[in-house]
Order: sequence, then structure tokens, then C-alpha cells
Amino acid sequence: MSHCIHFGACGGCAVAGRSAVEKSASLRAALQRARFVDVTVAALVETPLQTRRRVDLAVKRYAGVITLGLHRARSDEIIDMAECVLLAPRIVALLPDFRILLRSIEALRRTGTVIINWLDTGPDILLRLDGDLTGPDRTKLIAFARAHHAVRISVTKGAAEAELVVMLSSPVITLSGIAVEPPPGAFLQASAAGEAAIVKAVIAGLPKLTARSRIVELYAGIGTLSFALVPHGRVEAYEGAADAVAAHELALRKANLAGRMSVAIRDLTRRPLMVAEMAKAAAVVLDPPYAGAGPQMKNLVAAAVPRVIYVSCNPDALATDAFSLKRAGYEILSATPIDQFPYSENLESVVVFAKP
Repeated sequence: MSHCIHFGACGGCAVAGRSAVEKSASLRAALQRARFVDVTVAALVETPLQTRRRVDLAVKRYAGVITLGLHRARSDEIIDMAECVLLAPRIVALLPDFRILLRSIEALRRTGTVIINWLDTGPDILLRLDGDLTGPDRTKLIAFARAHHAVRISVTKGAAEAELVVMLSSPVITLSGIAVEPPPGAFLQASAAGEAAIVKAVIAGLPKLTARSRIVELYAGIGTLSFALVPHGRVEAYEGAADAVAAHELALRKANLAGRMSVAIRDLTRRPLMVAEMAKAAAVVLDPPYAGAGPQMKNLVAAAVPRVIYVSCNPDALATDAFSLKRAGYEILSATPIDQFPYSENLESVVVFAKP
């Protein structure tokens, strides 16, 4: 019997058994492709099932029926979600009533998406719809929020900025003890356990630092790593999304960290940090998108920073970027695989590079 009634149809899971993909071997192979041989890979950190706190679901209206779930692998077909061994049960429990809500929303004409982030204070929901909200739509969304204790519901159409429809309480997530109010649909690590494992591996990879040591963080998001790094040095964080930077900056100011941390808007693909801007940094920490660090790697390698801590969600991109570091003379101090995505080939990892 499979672990899920949707297995084989839903594209969320690729294998029937959690151990079917040897993820430690996947990390080792990626580093070998980068010409790092005989790397000692730490034991795999496995995050618990039913703890995923973020999901991006597709929705479709056809002949009066609402389909809400994940796509079939390599297909536009949506598999209507009835259960999921990965998601927190409280997210799955929202879905039946969500289908009823969506059936009555005029702004959903044919297709859309539903992003649910379960924060410390409750569900934070972003709807991407293909029509314009009506007055009755707003009334129904507000009623849904009240009935299900959703802290916030926001709606956007196309590439437009998200519009707040209702906020019943502050949308808050705590990152390394700091309260952050993320923007609608913000990127979060998949689970609290996965986040904790990543933070632990990053902090363990730092060199010996003083309070004045300079840590440069790239692709900083809303501060998932930033607030963990700040007790160890002076953090300069860079992130391309303006709403994430705004949330990050508000949190650091409320926590009175402005003298220890800064955050700036920077599209690191179009305008990579320059060599001089990384000069004299004791460490660079980066958590790039799925495609990897791209144009930023050239300047990072040229800066010859003593310690580079790379958080990866894609072994192929890691292999490419790690090869640049290998050619520049870096060696690997540690490599930690973290299984945030059970029943799939996806792998999170933290690799610590150092100049000998």
C-alpha cells in the first residue's frame, strides 16, 4: 500500500519509499561533479512528515467544479488533494471549506493559485486569481478568515501587487527569536525542523569571529539566516525582493538590531555584489534560488573570502557553483544533507567552503 492515495498521479512525490532516494549519495555525487573527491558527508537530517507549513496549490474551475491541489508530474492537470503525508494536517483540513469558498468567488474565472503559509499566529493566505474581486467576494473572504482564524488573506491578479482583503491579527513568524511580519506569500523554509537544521549547520560552519567580524549574506529573504547570524558578527544582508527587505528591516529595527545588522535591496542576478563590496568579510553566507547563484559566483570567487557557506536546494546548481570554488582553491570543511522534501529527489544541503 502506498504512503498516499494520490501517489503515482500527484507530482508532489516521486518515489514510493522515503529511503528510495539516497540523498547523502546525491550530495556526494554533486560535489564529486565539482571535482571535490573523498568528501565526508554528514548523516542525513530527516525532517518529520506532516510538518510542512507552506504550500502553493493550483486551482481550476471547470463546469462548476473546483479542483484544488498539485499538478500531475510534467502536466497541467491538477490532482484534487484529499490527503498529504507531507503537509501539516491543519493545512489539509482547510481545503474542503476552501473549495466551497472558491466555488463562490467571482474573481476566480478559470485558474489561479492558493499559497498558504502557516505562521506562528495562524494561516496566512495569498490568492492569485484571474479576475477582479467583487464586493460579495470580499465579504466571503472576510467571513472565511473569521471562521478559520486566518490571520490575513490577500489577493493579486497577474503581476499586480498583492491587495490586503482582511487582517484579523498580526501575521508573525519567529526566526531565531526575532518576530518577523512576512509579506503575503513569502518564502519560508518548508518546515520548522528543516529551518532549524539549516541554521544549525550554517552556524557550525562559521569561522572564529568577533563582534566586529563582517558577515555578508546573499539572498537573505525575510531573515531566516540573518537573525541567527547576528549574534556572531556584523551582518550585511542583501535581497532582491523589496517586500522581503521591508519585512526584514522592520523586524531588525523593532529588535534594536540596527547597529548590528543592515539589509539592502539588491537584484544579485542583474547587479551582483562586487568584489570590493565583499572585501574583508570574514564569511559569506548565501542561500540562492533553485537555479543557483549564477552571475554572483564570479565576483564571490574573485573576492577570495576565507569562508563561504552555501545553502542549496538543488544538487545540480550546487555542483556548478561548487566547481567555481574548487577552481579558486577552496576546500570543503563540511557537507550536511537535509531531507526537507521526503518522497522526492529534492535535497536541501549546507556546504562549508574554506580557503586553506
